[in-house]
Amino acid sequence: MTASLFTALFLVALASATLLRLWLGARQTAHVAAHRVQVPADFASRISLEEHQRAADYTLAKGRLVRVDILLDATFLLLLTLGGGLAWLDQATGWLAGDAHLRGLLLFGAASVLGFLVGLPTTLYRTFGIEARFGFNTTTPRLWLADLVKSTLLSVAIAAPLLYAVLWLMEAMGALWWLYVWFLWLGVNLLAMVIYPTVIAPLFNTFTPLPDPALQQRIEGLLQRCGFAASGVFVMDGSRRSAHGNAYFTGFGRAKRIVFFDTLLQRLSPEQIEAVLAHELGHYRHGHIAQRLGLAALLTLVLLWVLGALMQEPWFYAGVGVPEVDGSRTAMALLIFSLVLPVFLFPLAPLTSALSRRHEYQADAYAARQTSAATLVEALVRLYRDNAATLTPDPLHSLFHDSHPPARLRVAHLRSLEGQPA
Repeated sequence: MTASLFTALFLVALASATLLRLWLGARQTAHVAAHRVQVPADFASRISLEEHQRAADYTLAKGRLVRVDILLDATFLLLLTLGGGLAWLDQATGWLAGDAHLRGLLLFGAASVLGFLVGLPTTLYRTFGIEARFGFNTTTPRLWLADLVKSTLLSVAIAAPLLYAVLWLMEAMGALWWLYVWFLWLGVNLLAMVIYPTVIAPLFNTFTPLPDPALQQRIEGLLQRCGFAASGVFVMDGSRRSAHGNAYFTGFGRAKRIVFFDTLLQRLSPEQIEAVLAHELGHYRHGHIAQRLGLAALLTLVLLWVLGALMQEPWFYAGVGVPEVDGSRTAMALLIFSLVLPVFLFPLAPLTSALSRRHEYQADAYAARQTSAATLVEALVRLYRDNAATLTPDPLHSLFHDSHPPARLRVAHLRSLEGQPA
């Protein structure tokens, strides 16, 4: 392949992905706006017209900002690549020429800072504009800044040594470097699952044992029925930053723990909380976590192998505006690959979304057997209403972007399971 051909392929892929994302966003806007005037029949008894229109307006506001993000992302990528940004950053790190790996770290760091600065205005508007306007933002500028400082320091402390190790392996392990890097990736991901609940998450939130003895007893009964062992049930102070409610499992092996947002506990009844937890247990019972990790591991292995082949080709660099690499060729190859890969992979988004939605249906079915399908429907409708989730997404937009089934389909599936034996 020649550099000019790769340039053409990159431009076609970038234009196609950008236009497709904008078109899907326009479809979503038109579909939600067209159905704003009436609550869908399946939800009319539980969600008022005012609540339905608030959800529609919230979705439309987020959609407008997403379109700005799409255009900013495409422009930034063009400036970094064909606009000469990467070549300039490579030259600007020349004072570290004595250590190619440190120069590579600085290259990644500079690109990350630039990307953060480009996205900062929309990030701030999303939090302090849209989320605040619809009553969801509870964070303060001071807390937001504290989170930013913590996450930055944490990224430097963890990502920098990890990236240094990756760059070293890529240069020291010969033609099979990609296999060694893959083993490192796999080990780090498994380690992160173990230490995240007790080491990383508490840096940002406070986790306290569930204070309600009756609810604790109900949850322990569900865990016993499902044969699930956890290191504890905790409440997270999610209300410090957002009024949205959620619940999740975290950890791996004996480090597994159940976490409820305090906002979720305030809104749902004990029976509904049990049903939501049963859904999460369904993901573990069906092995969804292991399946997703396995799929990610396989995809990562393939992509690392592809990178190993591409980084030997001069056209790979010249085709995106880096005709000569003054610094670490390894770091530049990894950075280019990480920047352009999402452009080429976006058309495959429906495949991963379809797998995720299939897992959600399976987890719902498991919850219906362990608790009650009707109770889970009540909990979901309450969450749709309180989180201002649209009940009328565009089907094609949902196909690409939604990891969960649309509300109407999900509720219909659960209602079809009512009365089935456990």
